[in-house]
Amino acid sequence: MINVLFVCLGNICRSPMAEAVFRHLIKEQNLIGKINVDSAGTGDWHIGHPPHEGTQKILKDKKISFEGMKARQVLPSDFVDYQYIIAMDNSNISNLEKWEKQGEPQFIGRLLDFVPESKIQEVPDPYFTGNFDETYELILKGCKNLLEKINEDYNLN
Repeated sequence: MINVLFVCLGNICRSPMAEAVFRHLIKEQNLIGKINVDSAGTGDWHIGHPPHEGTQKILKDKKISFEGMKARQVLPSDFVDYQYIIAMDNSNISNLEKWEKQGEPQFIGRLLDFVPESKIQEVPDPYFTGNFDETYELILKGCKNLLEKINEDYNLN
């Protein structure tokens, strides 16, 4: 089983959106049972909360399930349990580098590292920008490319 963890600051906007989108793509490609996905935040402010209303709205509009999703904080064991830890921005990467780790995953990097044609390197936080559409489009591109990379690396199809 390949494990992917999406990380943002509070785990209510970007990373749960990425988790839901990636889960949807996994289902579309019949990869359930081969790839596991979760999300977490580097901060603890929203632990136990559902995704932000803006994230919920865009996911509902796109007919992507977020059922049962609740915010959690990154755990030291995540660095052992997940092969891919995918952050939304440089601040998340910096926070992860300072984290107490129980191991080293195969890859820690930004989601937009998988979108080389992107003019920006960080997924903007819609909690501050209010632009959930832009965030969704960037996350969708990044998730599609990440899934393609995992498919290539592990020959899943």
